[in-house]
Amino acid sequence: MTQSDSVVVETGPSPVGSVIWLHGLGADGHDFEPVVPELRLPSTLPLRFVFPHAPVRPVTINGGMTMRAWYDIVSLDAEGRADEDGIRDSSAIVDAFVAAELERGVAADRIVLAGFSQGGAIALFNALTGTHDYRGLMALSTYLALPAATDGERRPERKFDVFMAHGTLDPMVPYQAGRGTAATLERWGFDVDWHEYPIAHGVCAEEIADIRAWLLAVYGVG
Repeated sequence: MTQSDSVVVETGPSPVGSVIWLHGLGADGHDFEPVVPELRLPSTLPLRFVFPHAPVRPVTINGGMTMRAWYDIVSLDAEGRADEDGIRDSSAIVDAFVAAELERGVAADRIVLAGFSQGGAIALFNALTGTHDYRGLMALSTYLALPAATDGERRPERKFDVFMAHGTLDPMVPYQAGRGTAATLERWGFDVDWHEYPIAHGVCAEEIADIRAWLLAVYGVG
């Protein structure tokens, strides 16, 4: 992993925390870069935003075309979405980015792991089953890709802040998939800060405002 594998934006000197934010299928690390200034974070909360680029791989549902993807998708049904090897490989990529933040002096409990769509599925899997106790998890327009494996490997003692958001008109990742994932997390003991918006597969201004408020609360900035 090198600096060229990601886009890095710092909102101020000496960041007090990091947000590692994974993009969706076919995008890259620049996808959510424009959101950072829209968050209007105060100078009292300088954060480092790290937007990794997913590996380039063939994606079956797109005719085998190569593109940036965290894992292959064979079909759009619940089973076909789960390329377990790809999900585990990408979770290991996240661990490498976390290790880089630790080397920079940012503790794991000052890191928020975030992801949109495919990236959100990786963020969910890593946060629930991995070795790091994050400050929080932000899962946007996404779903639990490996529910049985995640349930079997999750750390029951792990409790972090969770922000979830989904468009009620989403044709790519159905609203019910996101809401069902939130219900599963709640059943596992998480207090999910759930938000929904009358949009398709994307983010909106209201969602960005809600993310801002959540980040301020998570990092204890009034």
